Amino acid sequence: MRRQVSPQRPSGSRAGAVPRLTKTLAAVLIAHAALAAAHAQSGRAGRKTEAEPVRRGEYFNSERALEHVKSLVGFGPRPAGSKALALSRRYIEKQLRGVGLDVSTDEWTAETPAGKLRMANVIAELRGETEEAIIVASHYDTKRFKDFPFVGANDGASSTAVLIEIARSLAVSREKRHFTYRFVFFDGEESVCADWDECGRPGAPDNTYGSRRYVGRLRARNQLKNVRALVLLDMVGYEKLELGRETASTPWLIDIIWGTARSLGYGDIFLEREEAVGGDDHEPFLAAGVPAVDIIQLETYPHWHTRDDTLDKISRRSLRVVGEVVLASLPRVEEKLKGGGL
Repeated sequence: MRRQVSPQRPSGSRAGAVPRLTKTLAAVLIAHAALAAAHAQSGRAGRKTEAEPVRRGEYFNSERALEHVKSLVGFGPRPAGSKALALSRRYIEKQLRGVGLDVSTDEWTAETPAGKLRMANVIAELRGETEEAIIVASHYDTKRFKDFPFVGANDGASSTAVLIEIARSLAVSREKRHFTYRFVFFDGEESVCADWDECGRPGAPDNTYGSRRYVGRLRARNQLKNVRALVLLDMVGYEKLELGRETASTPWLIDIIWGTARSLGYGDIFLEREEAVGGDDHEPFLAAGVPAVDIIQLETYPHWHTRDDTLDKISRRSLRVVGEVVLASLPRVEEKLKGGGL
C-alpha cells in the first residue's frame, strides 16, 4: 500500500509524492448534539449505543462497523487470489444484499509478478434518478507477506467495514437521489512484490489492479463520462486517527469533506496538513479525469505493513467519525456537482 519514505517505515514503503452549512448539515449538528447529550445523561458506563444519526433518515452504526472489522480480520491474511479473500468477498456481498442493494462481482485473471492471480471487484449499486454516479470505494485485499501473518485490521479491513455501513445507511434511508451511488470494493490494491515499484513496468504497475481494471471497463463501455466523483477510504480505523489532506486529491472534494468534518466538531481528526501518499486506488480515476479524494492515514500510522496492524489498534469512534463525515459530506458533493453554491 502507499509509498512513504520515512525512517520508521519498512523498506517496502513507497516514495512519497509529496461554506456555508446547508439546512441538512444544520440538522446533522442538532441531531449529533442531542444524541451526545442523551448519552451523557444515561449514566451507564459501557452502555451499548444505538446507531448515530447522520442526516434525516440516515444512520451510521459504528458498532456494526467494528463487527465487520472483527469478521474480516478473523479470516486471516487476505492477499489477492487467496481463499481468505474469497471468504471476505462472500461476507461483503452478503452484507450488501441484505439491505437490498444490487450486487455484482467482476472476476478476472491478473498477470502479476507472482504469476496469474484470480481477482474480483465487488460492486453494489443504489440507483438514482440519473445515470450520473458518485463512487465510494475501498480496497479489501491485504498485503502479501511471507515472513509473518498480516491481517490488515486497519489496512484493508477498517475502510471496508466503514464502506459497508455507508452503503447500508444510504440504502435503508429510501431517500430519492439525483445521483446513482456505487460502492466498489477493489481487489489487488497491494503490490505483490515487497516494494511498491519493485516489479512494475511502464504501463503495467504491480499495484492498483482492481481500480485500474474498473476504470478500464468504464472506458471500454463509454461509461466513464457518467462518473462524477470518487471518494476513496483507506486506513481509517486507528485509535489515534489523524487524517491529512492527501496531496494528489481533487481540492474541492477535500475542501467539502474537511469543512464538513470541522462543522461536525472533528477538526482534531481531519487536520489542515498535507498527507503525502504517492499512489492509491484514486489515481486511475484522477488520470481519467474523474475528481477523486483519498481519505487515509499513512504518515502517522506506525503499524503500516507490520505484524502489529491488528484488531487492538482499531477504534469504534474512529470508524464512526469517518462514516459520519462522509455521509454528511455527500449532500454537499451532490450540490457542487449539480452546480449549486457551497
